[in-house]
Amino acid sequence: MASSSTLSTPAARARPALSFWHILNMNVGFFGLQYSFGLQQTNMSPIYSYLGADADKLPYLWLAGPLTGLLVQPLVGAFSDRTTSRWGRRTPYFLGGALVCSICLLAMPFSSAVWMAASLLWILDAANNVTMEPYRAFVSDQLPPAQVPTGFLTQSFFTGLGITLANFTPSVLVYLGLLSATARSANNIPYTTYAAFFIGAAVSIGAILYSVLKVREQPLDAAAVAAIRAAPGGVGATLREIGSALRHMPPVMRQMGLMMFFNWYGIFCYWQYITLCLARTIFNTADQQSDGFAQAQLLTGQVNGTYNIVTFLSAFVLAVLVRRVGAKAVHLGSLALAGLGLLALPGLHDPRLLLAPMLGLGIGWASMMGTTYGLLASGIPKARTGVYMGIFNLFIVVPMLLQTLTFSWIYTNLLASRPENVIRLAGALFLAAAAAVLLIRTPGQLPAAEANETSAGN
Repeated sequence: MASSSTLSTPAARARPALSFWHILNMNVGFFGLQYSFGLQQTNMSPIYSYLGADADKLPYLWLAGPLTGLLVQPLVGAFSDRTTSRWGRRTPYFLGGALVCSICLLAMPFSSAVWMAASLLWILDAANNVTMEPYRAFVSDQLPPAQVPTGFLTQSFFTGLGITLANFTPSVLVYLGLLSATARSANNIPYTTYAAFFIGAAVSIGAILYSVLKVREQPLDAAAVAAIRAAPGGVGATLREIGSALRHMPPVMRQMGLMMFFNWYGIFCYWQYITLCLARTIFNTADQQSDGFAQAQLLTGQVNGTYNIVTFLSAFVLAVLVRRVGAKAVHLGSLALAGLGLLALPGLHDPRLLLAPMLGLGIGWASMMGTTYGLLASGIPKARTGVYMGIFNLFIVVPMLLQTLTFSWIYTNLLASRPENVIRLAGALFLAAAAAVLLIRTPGQLPAAEANETSAGN
């Protein structure tokens, strides 16, 4: 049986139901965080390409995200469980992370070489990781169990909205006549990219500040503070806490591993190679210096923006469906739609037809950002929310890390160095993830012994 943590949280007390607007305000900060992620997803491969990187080296240059997540998030999650500052338990982490993130976004377009862009991405991803899991734990801390799925699907809504606006910003600037689609600076990076990153810097810190000022963390009671302060402190104690949590990982969390491997390996393939795919299938070019490649970057922003529009429009619909048919059924269907869409995408040569696969991917992404965490929250001890949210991020970053280390060989030797084949592989991996959902048993489906293990510490 899992050992109960000595730490306590606001979850130990009865938490009142919160209004919809309170939940919305609580999650506005996620809009800024995901605006930053949206800029990375759409622009890092083109930025590396503009600076001279080879296509088969792109996975290595994306190593920052998974590796910083692997190192940072479990530690930050565990530290936030043990924090009793006057500013709150989780707030110092996501506020400080957002500030560093904004500074990196301001600097990124000025990169003069691949190494400079890659270095900034390492810092940017570390800052994003400092922000991410404490923010998820913050939402879980504040809500009663019945509202936790709504809280996470609200985050999914802001994920879609933030990434949508991040992706459409360059195209909107071009449409309004404020910037040229192909004009570039001395480092070969389009001015539209500069503008998008400058706007992202303001949005990143501004959205977090809004949530911090509108929604204050519920204070810990005296007994909870005393328990935290009485527990062993320091990095060593934190590492032991992470080790204990890993050894006693709840059954539902373990069962989600295969599903998470397939869908995150797949989405990382999509993010890295979608611009190169569209350059070939829509603009018939592989030349990074051509106007067609710059147009493909803008089109990537549009298609990524489209699937994220679908994400924020479908988030609350998925919340209703979860209540009616269950999280497993919703997640399985959502991942299957994403897989089918990506399988079809490389065969489309008219930009207008790209709407159909983006509908599927948008629904799948909404479920990945929302339903996944509803499944997780149903099976983890509340006293260890921070550390388990951090550990669960390993289920994201390990597939991404493996992708960065293995995909250069796969791209050259198995996929014939064709970015279209990468997108097809991503679709097949999403379908495999959908099948792996069948392996998950929620606490209500577990045998009595396992259900008791899950509830330990709640």
